[in-house]
Formats: sequence, structure tokens, C-alpha cells
Amino acid sequence: MRKTSFTNISICPGTRRMTSHITTLLAVVCLSVLCLPCHAQDFDQYFTDKTLRIDYTLSGTDKEQAIAVDELSCFDRWYGKRNRLTEVPVEGYGQVIVRTHNDGKEIYRNSFSTLFQEWQDYPEAAQTRRSFEHVVILPMPRDTVDITLQLMDNRRTVSSSFTHTVAPDDMLIRQLATGGTTTPYTVLQQPADSTRCIHIAYVAEGYAEEEMDTFIEDARSATEAIFSYEPFASLRDKFQIVAVKSPSKDSGTSIPSKGLWLNTTLRSNFSTFYSDRYLTTLHIKDLHNCLAGIPYEHIIVLVNTPEYGGGGILNFYNLAMTHHPKFRQVVVHEFGHSFAGLADEYAYEEEPLPMYPKDVE
Repeated sequence: MRKTSFTNISICPGTRRMTSHITTLLAVVCLSVLCLPCHAQDFDQYFTDKTLRIDYTLSGTDKEQAIAVDELSCFDRWYGKRNRLTEVPVEGYGQVIVRTHNDGKEIYRNSFSTLFQEWQDYPEAAQTRRSFEHVVILPMPRDTVDITLQLMDNRRTVSSSFTHTVAPDDMLIRQLATGGTTTPYTVLQQPADSTRCIHIAYVAEGYAEEEMDTFIEDARSATEAIFSYEPFASLRDKFQIVAVKSPSKDSGTSIPSKGLWLNTTLRSNFSTFYSDRYLTTLHIKDLHNCLAGIPYEHIIVLVNTPEYGGGGILNFYNLAMTHHPKFRQVVVHEFGHSFAGLADEYAYEEEPLPMYPKDVE
């Protein structure tokens, strides 16, 4: 088991064992978001109650990084943070920064990590160039802003940065969910105050239409597992939780090591970076398409499979298998990665973990 300090964290996704140090770090994150003074006036001054979604393409090799805008879209309501807008409790491998176009004032910042940067540490990146999808959601600005997406290495040095200008009245910002939500969902838990809470959305992956009742049961089981730990147990009324019923044509998920490829909503698969138990999806735009118009900030993808595995990436997503005996432990562990940036990792003996500088950790 790896342990890292809160202030010097380097983020990496992982499918490993559940950790016992989740309580301290998550308490800091929860309290920083929920229990400190609110500055909503800053939000209302610079943003409206809508979500701006920006689709990016990240590409490169082990030595190069390129960032490009793919598409901009928006939908009603913003479900992310409304206070402490320029602070991040955990630094990932990337940050998005919003500044006013006229005077360059920073008005919003958030952190994240990416599969792309993890891939850069593997041998394949030295031999070929690949691209990865990345999606950022932001509150819709009232006026024109400059948005910077920057990626950092494991020593917190900025390795690439890309800035582009967004005008909120741009006619080419696609309007999503104009007739309601794109996918039906069930509310599993309501917060005491819907204006000051954290929004979690479960997304069904590999569940056929007739298996949606099973998905809802699995989502309830995952919720009880997460909220059986502190600080979640004491702060349960600070969370809104929904389950998004996104049906797949096939039941299950793809397992390349067995030659099994299925047609599922998010096209998830095991063997990410040739690690048998590393379960991910590369189709991030499809994931966010399922969520348009739905209350969400943090995403947990539940994958309908008895195979052991999962993955979690800071402010990106968390995937966990649902029908393995270790389901409840794994979904909690992966949520530690995606929600709080815990960087504990466990590799096979023959599998390197090159993303951590050995003279630091």
C-alpha cells in the first residue's frame, strides 16, 4: 500500500486494494468544500447557473504533448462549486483556469488527472503517438473569458499549456438537453440543502435495458459502502446521489485478454495499458453525453461484470465492477482516487509504476 501526503500528492488511477487512510484526506476535502464560509456573490458576479462543457483532445508521445479544442456545449444548471472558486484542495496532473478576458483576473480553477499522462509513462508512448479524449465542465461565464488547460509532470512543473477564448454568446456553443435530460435517472439520495452539496452520479455500463433494476440495486449497494466510512457517514446529508439508467446493447464489458469485445454504452474494457485488472473507458464524450442536464459533479461508472477490476482518476471518473465479491471495497477505493486524489498504487511484480519520482516518494 502506498501512502502520500495531502500537500504533495501526485495522482494516478488504480485498481488495487482499499486503503485505510481514506478518512483523513477525505475529511479535509469534504470540510474544505462544505463547511467553510460561502462567497456566492463572486459566483453570481462572474457566472450564470448553466454548465459549459469543453471537449478537448490530448495527444502526443512520451516526450510531446498537444492540446486542442474539439467542441463546446452547454446545458442548464451548474452543479459544481460556487465558493472558493480559485482554490483546489488537491493538485492533480492538470488544471483548468478561467480568467476574465479584459483584465486577466482569475475567477475559477479546478484540478484533474488524465489517462493520457499516465499512458505517457508506458513503453508504447515511446513508439507511437496517440490521442485521448478529455472533458472539462465549468460554470457558464457571463462575459468573455480566457480558459487555460495546463498539464504538469510529476514534479509539478507545467509541461504544456493551451489558452483559448470563449464568448458565452457564441452561436456555435451547442445547446444540450433542451427537452430535458438525455438519459432517465433515479434520485437515490437528497441532501439537506441542495444549494450546498456535492453531486454524485452513478452511470450504468454494460447493463441491458431489462437489467436496470439490478443497476439501481448495485448503485444503492455502492452508496451504502461509501457512506459506511467517515467522514461520509457524518456528512451524508451533504450529498445528492443519482443513478443514470444508460442501457447497453450487450450485457457485460469487453475483456481483451479473453478475446471478448462487447457493444456497450461507454465501450469500457479491461487490460488498459495491458494490465488485466485495469478497467477504463476511453470514450469520455459518450460518458458526458449520458449526463447532459443531470445533476453531476463526480462520476462513478458501475460496470456489470463479475471480473475483478476498476479504475479511478481525480475529477475524471471512477469505474468499478459490480458482481465480484470485492465490489464494495473496490468502489470505495476507486472513489478515493477520483474524489480525493489518493495516490496509493499496487502493481503486479512484473508491472512498473513509473509515474512517481523515486527521489521524492
